[in-house]
Amino acid sequence: MPLTSMVVLWGVITAVTASESLELRQYKTVWTNLRLPAYKLIGEIQRERLVSAQLLRNVTDESAVATQRTKTDAARDSFSKLSSTSKDRSEEIRTQVDAVYTQLDRLDSVRGEIDAGLSDRLHSVEAYNSVIDTLYGLHRKVALIDDIPIYEQSRVVIEMGYARELLSREQAIGLGTVNAAERRLFTQIAGNRRFLIDQGLGELDPALRDPQVALVSSPAYQRMRMMEDQIIAGGTPLGWLSTTEGLSKSFHEAQMKASTLLNERAEPVADQVLSRAFLLAGTALALVIVSIAFSLRMGNRLSRELGALRLAALEVSQERLPHVVAKLRKGEKVEMPELSVASSTVEIDDVGKAFSTVQQTAVEAAVGQAQLSEGVGHVFRNLARRSQTLLHRQRIQLADMQNRATDPEQLDDLFKLDHLTTRMRRHAEGLIILSGATPGRGWSRPVPLLDVARGAAAEVEDYQRVVVEPMSGQRLAGTVVGDVIHLIAELIENATVYSPAHTPVIVRGEAAARGFAFEVEDRGFGMEAEELAEYNERLASPPEFDLADSDRLGLFVVSRLAARHDIRVTLRGSPYGGTTAIVLIPEEHVAEPEPEAPAKAVQKEPAARPMRVVRSD
Repeated sequence: MPLTSMVVLWGVITAVTASESLELRQYKTVWTNLRLPAYKLIGEIQRERLVSAQLLRNVTDESAVATQRTKTDAARDSFSKLSSTSKDRSEEIRTQVDAVYTQLDRLDSVRGEIDAGLSDRLHSVEAYNSVIDTLYGLHRKVALIDDIPIYEQSRVVIEMGYARELLSREQAIGLGTVNAAERRLFTQIAGNRRFLIDQGLGELDPALRDPQVALVSSPAYQRMRMMEDQIIAGGTPLGWLSTTEGLSKSFHEAQMKASTLLNERAEPVADQVLSRAFLLAGTALALVIVSIAFSLRMGNRLSRELGALRLAALEVSQERLPHVVAKLRKGEKVEMPELSVASSTVEIDDVGKAFSTVQQTAVEAAVGQAQLSEGVGHVFRNLARRSQTLLHRQRIQLADMQNRATDPEQLDDLFKLDHLTTRMRRHAEGLIILSGATPGRGWSRPVPLLDVARGAAAEVEDYQRVVVEPMSGQRLAGTVVGDVIHLIAELIENATVYSPAHTPVIVRGEAAARGFAFEVEDRGFGMEAEELAEYNERLASPPEFDLADSDRLGLFVVSRLAARHDIRVTLRGSPYGGTTAIVLIPEEHVAEPEPEAPAKAVQKEPAARPMRVVRSD
């Protein structure tokens, strides 16, 4: 990577330096294809503006206007042809050239308004002004160059050229008597022109300034300024057209000489930049070659040592640590050999020692985590067993109180307490499941699956909303009855919590090809597809219990119980907009319905109570 970076850097330096030279050389191309045709087009539009103003003042005939329009169209066609080859030089230039095309397309409408007598002198002059302003905007865009002195002088020359454009506007407005609006515009233009000339003369270098100073100091220029003052004062000076025409031509010649001189200055500068680029590129290439030779020698040695360190690190991360963690989860003791990598480089040797330290720290952290998990499990189990014992005694006492109660209200309160005790027992069993142990509740004989569903519904708080539909007579093996009741109760409680209080929760069941399937359906707001996929993944592959993830205890208990008995739990959307939980119990846990007893044997023996409670040790 360092070598590649050096080569890329060398290429960038070479390209940037060479591009500067090419940029300077393109200055001449831009002058030939854009700026020079634009100057020629500006001159023709200025003359057309002048003869149009003369036509509106009835001091010239239509033939002169037609002749000048032909010259303007020829200059426009020449500009369009040449500019099309260089306008794609940049996005800014392309945008400005397109703006010029748009303004040039307006010339025909401007001419039509003049010929039809729909446009006055001031409106016609301003229409031509907007076209020329766009052309000068193009000059400013294409005058950008990386050489600062040339750019500064080019900018000033453009502004001096614009001063000449302002003089041409004065020339068109000051023909004959002017009205108040024309006089205000004339005064503004004259002030702007004088400001541009005074500012530009101070910024031009001597070679470009001297011709401009000679013009400004000439008697003709001074006479023209006096005429300007007369027009501003409301007068009509004689000889205005001839005086300004001569000055306009002189300013145009000085501007073209200055622009040509700047164009000639760019070429030697480009050659110097190109020579510097070759020298810099050659020096950088020599340094790159020396660096490559040295880096290859050092890189081979470092590559071998780093390769050995990499293999050792991969062995630690992919084999040793997973093996150690697996043993720790089983409660076995482990020993980790130190990581040793032979190296002649101090840094690589230090990295090897750091990996060895990290390995030992990781093992110690895994041991601490295993001990913490085991301790938390013992705490959960002890608390749950104690709670189970107390709850069992409480249920016995409540049953006795129910048998002795005669007041209906007291009996109803006792039933509520009994239901609350049943829920508390389920939560205690949840703690036992989280600890990794097995709850003590069990049955000695198979229990009808309908009774299993009813028992699960009785263990939730909002049991009045639960509707258990009739089911077939299959029975559930007694060894799994307690866990299945707990599993379905968790799903029913989740359905009641996450659905509106006025909606029912339906529990139905039916035989399937591979066992028996329960469905717990709510009519809540449902879950997004991403949530369903995440929950189904957790139910299919129960993760390690995380103490920080206490909001999903029910989900963890369900996944643990399902994994313990190979039960498959799946969540999906309900047709009512809620969620349906499907519990598929394997066929090895499902027994056929109990055969009916003979009629004469009915009620000869009391029904056996199917549930037994195993007390905690």
